[in-house]
Amino acid sequence: MARTVDPARHEARRLQIVAAGLTVLAERGYEGATTAAICRQAGIGSGTFFHYFATKTELVLAILELGTAETVEKAAALEGRTDPLGVLLDLLGGWADDAADPRIPGFVRAVAGVMHLPAVAAALAADDQAQRDLLVPWIARGQAAGEVRTDLAPARIASWLVLLSGGFLERVATDDRFTVDGERPLLLATAQDFLRG
Repeated sequence: MARTVDPARHEARRLQIVAAGLTVLAERGYEGATTAAICRQAGIGSGTFFHYFATKTELVLAILELGTAETVEKAAALEGRTDPLGVLLDLLGGWADDAADPRIPGFVRAVAGVMHLPAVAAALAADDQAQRDLLVPWIARGQAAGEVRTDLAPARIASWLVLLSGGFLERVATDDRFTVDGERPLLLATAQDFLRG
């Protein structure tokens, strides 16, 4: 008789492995993050790991896909807001706050070492597109409301906001003196000045 799988328990175990993988990848980088170390961090055996992820790269992809899914979910959470400029600044501030998780800078460095892999490059491109898809409608609403500059197309403004956010994250990941708490206010002030034109 086939064993029945509790979907909630299955997903909880998968997320447990993802969290452990994020921690180990952040601490050791991609090459140093062995599946054995990830299993120890998660408190599981290797058989359990390989039941959920065939390779370490699949685990990296799962972490990236979770980030993309969170971006997509933000769109629904923002419906009903009537302050486009506030929404855009909140989005950038939220992405900056994500970098405050001490694991994120290390994970960014780990992913940088494997972003040449086609599957990783595709996952990063999907995340980039999800951010743009979230930003563009709010930029257009801001332009219609007179809150956002109109001399640039919404897609171009979104590109610059993604660049600001990505550059902020990259700097947090590579420069210990560049902290989220210390630099977040300037990020938002820069974004606001840019958005107003």
